[in-house]
Amino acid sequence: MKDEVKFFAQIGVFFVAVATGYGFWTEWVEPVGWVALYLCGGLGLMVAFFLWNTARHLPPRPDDDPDGDIEQIEGPYGSFSPYSWWPLWLSLSAALVFLGVAVGFWVAALGAILGVWAVCGWVFEYFKGEHAH
Repeated sequence: MKDEVKFFAQIGVFFVAVATGYGFWTEWVEPVGWVALYLCGGLGLMVAFFLWNTARHLPPRPDDDPDGDIEQIEGPYGSFSPYSWWPLWLSLSAALVFLGVAVGFWVAALGAILGVWAVCGWVFEYFKGEHAH
């Protein structure tokens, strides 16, 4: 987890530095930009602190061993659907919701209804149909 902690800490420090530079550039008159950048920096530092604190309580992972072998991290990575149409329907419903922002509320409502249907279908995919256990 050391690499993740360093990555998010660098993101946090970067955004704090950019926010400070932006504040000096605009003479702290325009509050939205530097506040948003400080919040982004705080979010990066918050994630880095969480990962660092979690890593203190867990044993070291094989990823953190510079002399480690690939065989140390072998094993199952999860369960994935071999053939699923539900992500397609969910992405189309998200496209309808975003189109509804520009076109009209009724399109967004139609996309939200389709999205609820697609999420339910994707969640319960293994309980009904050809992949049911």
